[in-house]
Amino acid sequence: MKKKALAALVGVAVVSLLAACSSTGASAGPTAAPTDKPQSQADKPSNCDNKILYPAATRVSLWGWSPTLPVAVDAFDKAHKDVQICWTNAGAGSAEYQKFSTAIAAGKGAPDVVMLETDHLNSFLIKDALVNLSDYGADKWKNDFSAGTLKDISSNGGIYAIPDDGGPVAMMYRKDIFDRYGLTPPKTWAEYAADAAKLKAAGGPAIADWPNDTPAYAQALFAQAGADTFDYSIDKKTSLGVDIDNAASRKVLDFWDTLVQKGEVVTTGQSSTDFVSQLASGKIATFIAASWEPGHLTGAGFPRGADSPWRVAMLPQWDAKSPVQVNWGGSTYAVTTQSKVPHAAAEVALNLFGNENQQTLGAHFPQHLKAQKASWFVNAADPFFGGQKANKEIWIPTAGAYKGQSYSPFQDYYYQQITAMLTKTTSGSESAASGLSKLQSTIASYAKAQGFTVKTK
Repeated sequence: MKKKALAALVGVAVVSLLAACSSTGASAGPTAAPTDKPQSQADKPSNCDNKILYPAATRVSLWGWSPTLPVAVDAFDKAHKDVQICWTNAGAGSAEYQKFSTAIAAGKGAPDVVMLETDHLNSFLIKDALVNLSDYGADKWKNDFSAGTLKDISSNGGIYAIPDDGGPVAMMYRKDIFDRYGLTPPKTWAEYAADAAKLKAAGGPAIADWPNDTPAYAQALFAQAGADTFDYSIDKKTSLGVDIDNAASRKVLDFWDTLVQKGEVVTTGQSSTDFVSQLASGKIATFIAASWEPGHLTGAGFPRGADSPWRVAMLPQWDAKSPVQVNWGGSTYAVTTQSKVPHAAAEVALNLFGNENQQTLGAHFPQHLKAQKASWFVNAADPFFGGQKANKEIWIPTAGAYKGQSYSPFQDYYYQQITAMLTKTTSGSESAASGLSKLQSTIASYAKAQGFTVKTK
């Protein structure tokens, strides 16, 4: 699941990492562990957050932060006498990435399996840090995922991670506020803007928040409008396509900046307690959010069941006749090239979330199609949305329509720069056109300085 606060991870220059990709080895057999070299007791990781059930088995170290991991790890270990997971919570999102980057630079200290968000895969793939799981039987899983999910985890035909959860994006809204002001969920952004004006004129709350501290959110909305910001593949390791200053992104920025200038949206940082308070107190009528958001808000004291004012609808569209769905966040499990037991590690990555059930699903949306099609998931009544069948009505069709996205090989640097741009555009000190033009120049210059051949539009 996606974490909103992104720390700076740019300390290691990319130029030193532009080298040939490392080899990953042979294909896995029916059971993965026996194909690895025997693991001595001294080599077995022991600082585990979980109990090891079969001490004699090959032990695979795993870094991850998902709240569903304790259940999933125990279920895997009970079912695998030959392989056991030693799970460690190495911090969420950027905290873990900093530790992983340090281990990569040192050439030691990385786990066998690491939890990564899809938008960060290229940032570690370019560092030769991830194993091509197609060499370990991952291709047989292709039919278990949607086309968009496969694009997010693949590069040059190889599969470099196995998804856990995704982040299909929709519009959460306060039904009590919509009822009070005679609104219905808007199907287009034009209707959304009209509703914003109605709320303002009637003395109602802001229709939404347009923050400057959530760059992945802005990037998802750019993509929905048709932006294809980056073009990158590991087979062309030093080549990068950059198209930041485009009409689609300008349209999105102009749209939201206009709402900001009219006082129809707030600009509260979504990583702040003030934002959560504004949602809870009815000062914001809608929340453009990913599927994992209700899980986060539930812990913040939001009412559930019949008392919940929240409902969810499909994301408004620029063209209702040609809808485009997007994804924000989502987690995967990748095998690191430092692993001395890559076959056993691949077995973990491939099977850890291959059989989701009601106990392994928490604040996340499963990417495995089998789980999405299970009746207990399809027909689940979501208490956060007052019993609405949100999976069936919103999240499943949104995830299925998502086509995938390409990310840069230095995503955190890009996020830093887009945050700086949004800070200026939301304050009105810079126009969308100027902000995007400068952002493209900054990113292109940075990429060239790191040794990339950059193609811009």
